[in-house]
Amino acid sequence: MEYWNSTLGSGFILMGILKDSGSPELLCVIITVLYMLALTSNGLLLLVITVDSRLHMPMYFLLGQLSLMDLLFTSVVTPKALMDFLRSENTISFAGCALQMFLALMLGGAEDLLLAFMAYDRYVAICHPLNYMVFMRPRVCWLMVATAWILAYLNALGHTFYTMQYPFCKARNIRHLLCEIPPLLKLACADTSRYELLVYVTGVVFLLLPLSAIIASYALILFTVLHMPSNEGRQKALVTCSSHLTVVGMFYGAATFMYVLPSSLHSPKQDNIISVFYTVVTPALNPLIYTLRNKKVMGALRRVLGNYILPTHSTM
Repeated sequence: MEYWNSTLGSGFILMGILKDSGSPELLCVIITVLYMLALTSNGLLLLVITVDSRLHMPMYFLLGQLSLMDLLFTSVVTPKALMDFLRSENTISFAGCALQMFLALMLGGAEDLLLAFMAYDRYVAICHPLNYMVFMRPRVCWLMVATAWILAYLNALGHTFYTMQYPFCKARNIRHLLCEIPPLLKLACADTSRYELLVYVTGVVFLLLPLSAIIASYALILFTVLHMPSNEGRQKALVTCSSHLTVVGMFYGAATFMYVLPSSLHSPKQDNIISVFYTVVTPALNPLIYTLRNKKVMGALRRVLGNYILPTHSTM
């Protein structure tokens, strides 16, 4: 089979969900609304956590990092997908594809590890409340965040370099919303079975090991909560943890489908739906899940909006 020279200006064609949809215009509007919601909600949450000193606590510091990752993750994929549809132009250069893959892998991997650290934060807060500020002192929080970013960066760099060094066939159509490892390997004109095994192993390490830590943390939390004497204390702990577990379920469910399940169980249509879920839907819903059920965040949001928006209106 003939190869095409991907280093001399050739590129790929992203055949995303908008191209294959029965109602592409409606889907484009829905994705646009979700993207604007993700930008607004994550941006507001970042602003509130940064500005309001009452939220300068480990839990909200980690939550702010989650919002930053969601904001960047959805912006790596969604604007290009929408602009490609509006311009009827679906091409992406070889370098652009490599960059998009690297950023998506890094941000997804960092969020994956951060969710595990957030579970540990909830475990310490509920099971060891008297030592919370010792175990979660600022240095430890920064170390957690740095670890998530650095490990995700190294993992993304290695996978991007290895994936893009394969020779690709003349068929350049990627039947996916973005440049990711599974759909790209289907275009490779070489045996990718060993590398697919490596992708599976790293998927297990990056997904199932943190997920195991999360499950263990919440098992200990549940044991502690059930032995709390106060009904109010139990309810408060369960509400806080349920928000995090909802986010964990959405993120890990989609990521496990893409990177842990065998390729034989994948289809382009399913992969596209899953990719829209974790690149558009989840970033839009995450801040709402955390904010609407958290009285401190809602109170801080009202204070910030009152200080920054209401005075502006009153002077007009």
